[in-house]
Amino acid sequence: MGKTLVVSLDGKTGDPVAVNDLSRVDVSARVGRIPRRITFANGSLFETEDNDAVDLWLRSHRRIGFVHELERFHPRLIGVVLAIFLLAGLIYRFAVPALVEVAVLATPPVVTQWMASGTLISLDKTVFSASDLPEVKRREISDAFAGIAAVSVRGVDGYKLNFRRGGPIGPNAFALPDGSLVITDELVELAAGDLDMITGVLAHEIGHVEREHSLRQLYRAAGTAGLIMLIAGDIGSAGEDIMTNGAALLALSYSRDAESEADRVSVELMTKAGRDPAAINRFFSLIEEKYGRDDDSSFLSTHPGTGDRRKAIEDYAKEFSGSKSP
Repeated sequence: MGKTLVVSLDGKTGDPVAVNDLSRVDVSARVGRIPRRITFANGSLFETEDNDAVDLWLRSHRRIGFVHELERFHPRLIGVVLAIFLLAGLIYRFAVPALVEVAVLATPPVVTQWMASGTLISLDKTVFSASDLPEVKRREISDAFAGIAAVSVRGVDGYKLNFRRGGPIGPNAFALPDGSLVITDELVELAAGDLDMITGVLAHEIGHVEREHSLRQLYRAAGTAGLIMLIAGDIGSAGEDIMTNGAALLALSYSRDAESEADRVSVELMTKAGRDPAAINRFFSLIEEKYGRDDDSSFLSTHPGTGDRRKAIEDYAKEFSGSKSP
């Protein structure tokens, strides 16, 4: 004979409320402090908040074997979880890039100005300090920068050059989506008066702006955060942080294709402006020699220089020099 479950209003006296074969009784799984439900074969229901007592009763009256553990675990959840991760992977691989391109096309200038302003303010509060470069040196660099900006798609009015002391990020330069560029004193000092080196780096950053790499990077990070929130629920003010305090995103490397595109634009602009189109290669060699490939504070952490990349820059220089020949 199977075991019997008896539920009474009083454990010692009175008639039982329900009696049923234990094998035909369904007991709900424990979920936090939610009351447990015991359902009998005749449809009657008993509910209690004493989860510990129910667990103790189950351990003493039911043999918890392999089959029962599978029932508790619900193997179908494995399939659900795998399906969720597969769907998330497909969204990240195909949907996010597509949506990024749509967002880039639909973004008005005022939005990029807002993003850039928030990023620069954040960096000024946490990382940067005022530039110590002499005014003469800043003017010299600004004039050279204006020369390459003049032959770019946006023109001189499309860009603004900012000087800062980099502090922990050391010698570096980067571009913001609205055309604002930042160059650190440390980078200028490292170049040791080689104006073509500095200008080549700035021309590279113009390439990132022209190809809208910074804007894509911001939207890609926002899309990834949105995907995480879709799967895991609310993770706080991640979206706002990404859009207004994008400083952390600047530490992320551009893709290899993006760097290659920016290199090509740099060589093209330097050639049009009558400067050494491969000057940026000297800078890569110099900074690798001084800081090494593994230094996270160097320019190479966001603009990795490799032998293949330097060879490509030399090829671009030959290509554009040849195209100017009569």
